[in-house]
Amino acid sequence: MADLFDRTADAPRPLADRLRPAALSEVIGQQQVIGPDAPLGVMLASGALSSIVFWGPPGVGKTTIARLLADETQLHFVQISAIFSGVAELRKVFDAARARRRDGQGTLLFVDEIHRFNKAQQDSFLPHMEDGTILLVGATTENPSFELNAALLSRAQVLVLQRLGHEDLEALAARAEAVTGKTLPLDAQARAALIGMADGDGRALLNLVEQILAWKIDAPLDAAALSTRLMRRAAQYDKSGDAHYNLISALHKSVRGSDPDAALYWFARMLDAGEDPRYLARRITRMAVEDIGLADPQAQAVCLQGWETYERLGSPEGELAIAQALVYLALAPKSNAVYAGYKAARRAAKSTGSLMPPKHILNAPTKLMKDEGYGKGYAYDHDAEDAFSGQDYFPESMERPAFYEPVERGFERDLRKRLEYFAKLRAQRHS
Repeated sequence: MADLFDRTADAPRPLADRLRPAALSEVIGQQQVIGPDAPLGVMLASGALSSIVFWGPPGVGKTTIARLLADETQLHFVQISAIFSGVAELRKVFDAARARRRDGQGTLLFVDEIHRFNKAQQDSFLPHMEDGTILLVGATTENPSFELNAALLSRAQVLVLQRLGHEDLEALAARAEAVTGKTLPLDAQARAALIGMADGDGRALLNLVEQILAWKIDAPLDAAALSTRLMRRAAQYDKSGDAHYNLISALHKSVRGSDPDAALYWFARMLDAGEDPRYLARRITRMAVEDIGLADPQAQAVCLQGWETYERLGSPEGELAIAQALVYLALAPKSNAVYAGYKAARRAAKSTGSLMPPKHILNAPTKLMKDEGYGKGYAYDHDAEDAFSGQDYFPESMERPAFYEPVERGFERDLRKRLEYFAKLRAQRHS
């Protein structure tokens, strides 16, 4: 009797749901995945669809494509979310899929936010994937390499979905206008601003379009008027997720590549997304010692001064001091000679174990130690010509290595000359 009063079909539907494609050919964007020569296109053409993990940002079609894959392959579509599902729910899903299989019907199980499942839960999919009970299609916004078990990844192909481009979003807005029979009351600049507000997220764009179409206005709005009525979509950023590491990598490599404009851009992107300026100050200081090093010894001091200035001024004024240090680093001469030398020394230290220092550089505070030869033959450098004795300070059984090799840039050019000078003197003393 309850079904007699079910008016769900008459209830209003969000625009994003009304525009959901009915076939893969209607999907906007993602041709690198669903095109005729792309992975999914080839799988469908050959009739051999395998388990898949879609990796991409929100609002780019992961759920939609999964539904359409079920339609294309005549599989029963089941959708669950790892956020709301536990072991009991998974057991029910697998039992139902087995019953379906006995009746000759396959199951496409779509798992949203699959990275939220723990290792044991992810492992529970494996036997059902292997015996064909389910065809798994997972969706994740996080890097599968870090978040999914190797066993699961070995049984599924990872396909990367990209944020929608300007043309894709424009096509989506035009489709919304065609379906609703209404034109967005925006001038050209405001329409472009609307596309920018969506930030590559198709679902976010349709939600904005739905709001705008509901407005009762007499004349098209310009970009300024639109910005007073709508807020820009928050940038995709998670301080512990992929975007965080991608952006700090972009910032670091821009500095290393001596591009202050790109460095400032990524710095601003991270600040706009809510990154802690102290984290950025710490990472920038790391860049100074890793990528500039002794080519410009002042670089580290500039970073520390910028960091301290931020602590004294706070936000938003203090960020400028960090930006100033950032530009200094980008334009400074580059050298990783100390960084490379340090790593080489660490490797050598591990490989040589517990070799003793040569006895002539060991102190001998007791008679026993003197009798053992501690300190015997030590040459006090200040008593030597040029204040340099040229003695060997490595373990006696260890061949002298060369860890630090200065570059011909910046201050390290002078350090190279000093290093060569002492090497020449050492050779003379030993001869």
